[in-house]
Amino acid sequence: MRIIAAAGLLASLVASGLTASQPARADIVPPFKGNDTGGIIAYSMAAQVDARQVAVDHCARYGKVVKFLGVQAYEGGYISFSCRWVPYGAAERPIRTLY
Repeated sequence: MRIIAAAGLLASLVASGLTASQPARADIVPPFKGNDTGGIIAYSMAAQVDARQVAVDHCARYGKVVKFLGVQAYEGGYISFSCRWVPYGAAERPIRTLY
């Protein structure tokens, strides 16, 4: 019985030691992140792709339109946007483009 308990303790110490040696990686943020209320696009990604089109396609998935909120125009900055409901009087849902 003591041998089984000692083996279990040793296995748990080895497993916790392996996970403790891995970095936490809490500082990694994807270049594009969003949900149904809006999102952010990394400024470095905006230099490579059309940020407006990425935001329009993202909001159109939820049946909404884009309103850009702000731009931090430097390396490490973000472009922020919100997804708003289609304005009253609009006849159709937002157009989603294929790219």
